[in-house]
Amino acid sequence: MRYRNISLLVLAGWLCLSCLSLPAQIQHKQLRKDILEEKSGTKQEPVKTKKTTTNARKSTLPKKLDPPPPVAPIRTPYDQKTAKIIYLENADLISFDQLSKPDVQILNGNVKFRHDDAIMTCDSAYFYRNSNSMDAFSNVKIVQGDTLFVYGDKLYYDGNTKLVRLRGKARLVNRNTTLTTDSLNYDRNTQLAYYFTGGKIVDPENTLTSVWGQYSTRTEDALFIDQVKLVNENFVMNADTLTYNTKSHVADLVGETHIVYQDETDIYTNKGWYNTDTERSMLLNRSILFNNEGKSLTGDTIFYDKSAKYGEVFGNAILKDTVQQSTLYGNYVYYNEDKERGIATDSALLVDWSTEKHMYMHADTLMTFKDSIYNEAKAWRNVRFYREDIQGLADSLIYSSRDSIMHLMNKPVLWQENQQYSSEKISILSRNQEVYQVELQQSAMVTELMDSLYFNQISGKDIIAHLDSSQIRRVDVNGNAETIYFIREESDSTLIGANRTESSFVVIHFKNKKIDRIVLTPSSSGEFHPMHKITDEFVYLTNFFWLETHRPMTKEEVFSRFPEGERSKFSFREKKFISLPAIPEAEEIEDNHQPE
Repeated sequence: MRYRNISLLVLAGWLCLSCLSLPAQIQHKQLRKDILEEKSGTKQEPVKTKKTTTNARKSTLPKKLDPPPPVAPIRTPYDQKTAKIIYLENADLISFDQLSKPDVQILNGNVKFRHDDAIMTCDSAYFYRNSNSMDAFSNVKIVQGDTLFVYGDKLYYDGNTKLVRLRGKARLVNRNTTLTTDSLNYDRNTQLAYYFTGGKIVDPENTLTSVWGQYSTRTEDALFIDQVKLVNENFVMNADTLTYNTKSHVADLVGETHIVYQDETDIYTNKGWYNTDTERSMLLNRSILFNNEGKSLTGDTIFYDKSAKYGEVFGNAILKDTVQQSTLYGNYVYYNEDKERGIATDSALLVDWSTEKHMYMHADTLMTFKDSIYNEAKAWRNVRFYREDIQGLADSLIYSSRDSIMHLMNKPVLWQENQQYSSEKISILSRNQEVYQVELQQSAMVTELMDSLYFNQISGKDIIAHLDSSQIRRVDVNGNAETIYFIREESDSTLIGANRTESSFVVIHFKNKKIDRIVLTPSSSGEFHPMHKITDEFVYLTNFFWLETHRPMTKEEVFSRFPEGERSKFSFREKKFISLPAIPEAEEIEDNHQPE
């Protein structure tokens, strides 16, 4: 009896230990269930176990677990609020194959589906009713409304996501736009179609091709990436990235782009837009235009109308002519291709680099244009120019290659070495790009600096200076001729006195840049004063002035500005450091803006 009680006691203790250790045992596959519930947000907190009686313990014995949901469960329209069911409307033959294709309807002959507002037809199909999807084969066609038509050899369609996947000779027609490719995906929710193995979009105006493309049937916007090509009857556009609207026919240029217009104009840009209907464009980021006549146009922002053949450039504009070897600069430049007319304002600068010595000209407004076969140039207000061997200023300027004459108007002034020329109008005559004659008309005067105080002077109604190799050889003074010239001692070049003459006409000959002899008319008068008897009234003619401060001594100084008013009698330069716009060097003018 004693042993029986001990045995019962041991058995009861073992049962108690078993009950206490049961909750701590690992349950297989429970971890996956917990993780899936955490992912879906349906996991519940564990319930604490209470002590139970023996009968209760029998009822809590482990039960066979239900199969857990798959890692990627099949979605059906019944568990999605926005999904709609695909309806089978027709098929000549419906069959089933539960062994190889369970839960699949095999359809053949005149197959027709309806989903939402779209009708889908094909020769044969697999219909997955449970997953609300289908695969269609041969003569696939989707019609949505009366504007959207989609064709292909094969169709894979998910009715829950409304994603269309067409393979083999895929074609999408939206109003007047047709997209063709080998593989096409179309999201009916976002109304976006895209291809990734090369495709083509055609509208009434243009044909566009690329490796990757996207097209919205709602907005009619298209995005093209990689080897993009737009072909128009008038031009061809190549780019690495391009957006385009098939309704407005406007292309947004968002990558490196090259436009060739009938082999007569090339455009290089990486940002802007181009209206293929009107052929107007806005080009940013210092885009460049080249034409087949050797001209190029660039700037911060270019507005270009190809049909009207003119453009406007804002910000650091450059119009370059490689045929005439000249460059027009300005913060605003206008250019007309037909008239070959260029206008620059706001820091305008014209650089002529046709000769070894470059000419730099500034004015408030500069214009270059073509008159028949001749090149013309005009400048208005505050004209200043610099060349190594000659400098000048005027209120306005006109030049024509017809006669190779440059006219300076409204009290112009010229400088050459230590000589100054002034009158109401100056005409500079050239031959073979060399100045051979300078005509000073009305109140004409030539002044030559001898030292810091004394000047040789020639004045008259008109003066004609004859040059050879840029050196004065003879000066003809016509009407009211007056001269003052100083005589130096031959041994040490010391000034010994000055001659002053008056005559109707005077001819002055120069040799080695010095006065060699003077020929006066018979009725002339003159007098000589030694240096110790010279007075200001004797050594300065009535209209004498020396305007050295206004003389541009470097190409940058053509931008210097001076107050208007009467000219002072003496105006000598002082060395000052002022900030002026930077001007390109000669090699930059000739070599910049060439296509790679």
